[in-house]
Amino acid sequence: MATTDRYPRQAGTLALAHALSAAERGLAVIPLSRTKLPALRSPHRGDDPTAPPCHGECGRPGHGVHDASTDPARVRDLFARAPWATGYGIACGLPPHHLIGVDLDTKSGTDATAALRELALRHLFTIPPTVVIRTPSGGRHLWLTGPPDVAVPNSAGRLAPGIDIRGAGGYLVGPGSRTAHGVYTTAPGTAHLPPAPCPRPLLRLLLPPPRTHAASPQGDAQGDGLINFVLTAHEGQRNTRLFWAACRAYESGLGPTLSEPLITAAVRTGLSPQEARATVTSAARMTGRAR
Repeated sequence: MATTDRYPRQAGTLALAHALSAAERGLAVIPLSRTKLPALRSPHRGDDPTAPPCHGECGRPGHGVHDASTDPARVRDLFARAPWATGYGIACGLPPHHLIGVDLDTKSGTDATAALRELALRHLFTIPPTVVIRTPSGGRHLWLTGPPDVAVPNSAGRLAPGIDIRGAGGYLVGPGSRTAHGVYTTAPGTAHLPPAPCPRPLLRLLLPPPRTHAASPQGDAQGDGLINFVLTAHEGQRNTRLFWAACRAYESGLGPTLSEPLITAAVRTGLSPQEARATVTSAARMTGRAR
């Protein structure tokens, strides 16, 4: 029995040590259970369900990510109240890092890494070297930072199948955490890196889409710009430019109007009509505008 009891105590001690190390780097943390959920239960169970939600204003712990702290004394107190904790969560969206987590899943049967590469190709960005956390299931968490005046919302699969985003009000399981499925670890060669700034094109994708408006002179100017972007493509970049321009057209609601002019422009640069039409069709499908 003593041997059995030693494991959770040891796991809790290691989790606290990792959490304190993260807090020293300015990452606000909370204790997690083996299920990856906050270890401390809400103090408001059984309260009036019509009462406004409490985010810790009551002064008691048990408010999930709202308990997160970088204060070592506070972190120790939270873990002392949850001796069964075997991991820790890192709150996203808080200063000084304003952390954004890109969760590349493997359990959905999709290749989230390939989906991110395709998004990067379509939107002309690259993921800079940054902290990468390996999950027990074989997935990866990419740590990025956002601007202090931008609140990135949490989302699941909105960016692409298998890609979840942890933003304001969310948290990431910290490296060294032990869960029911295994241990979260830092990918080799990334432990010494700081979280990298989120590329601006990716940041725009993470924010709620703007409302679409009726056609306007600005829309006409955008269409002319996309056509010119395709017309000025050199050999080796013609298909990529056409795909990018078609994606932008469909995302802005101009796809049905611009598809034929874009195909015509691509043919003028040397693409065959069949290849150009297939590329535009692919862009429509990828942006969810295909019929």
